Amino acid sequence: MKILIATDGSDFSGAAIGECLNIVEPASTVFRVVSAWETPPELAVTTYDLALEYYKQAEDAVRAQAQAAIDSAEKQIKDHFAGNAPSITTALLSGPPDKVIIEEAKNWGADLIVVGSHGRGFWGRLLGSVSTGVLHHAPCSVLVGRRRAEDQEIK
Repeated sequence: MKILIATDGSDFSGAAIGECLNIVEPASTVFRVVSAWETPPELAVTTYDLALEYYKQAEDAVRAQAQAAIDSAEKQIKDHFAGNAPSITTALLSGPPDKVIIEEAKNWGADLIVVGSHGRGFWGRLLGSVSTGVLHHAPCSVLVGRRRAEDQEIK
């Protein structure tokens, strides 16, 4: 089975990965761990050089955060299966997360996509939810994992 894990490095993604790992057989599973990053929006700044430097630093930070999310998920998979780790590949994707995750799943031929849900309810869906976008447009089955209610803090 080919499983595409899309992570943003949050506890919600970690919970989704954990749910997935509890139901798969490592010998027959191939994982692809991805994280998507978007170019930060441009700011109207009067000094052009300052704007370019800020923009470059912001882009580097977002890309590094996405790579850290991939590294963390890969470690979670390896730790779960200990010495019997399945095949894992990774990819850093650039663009709107739901769209690039769906495209990667199509191109890679995923059998299952695993994403976490932040559980923001109506307003989160109204404003745009990656898990909702993936769920409705994926070319394969989707596992949307959530943290257990007792593990969630009201913020």
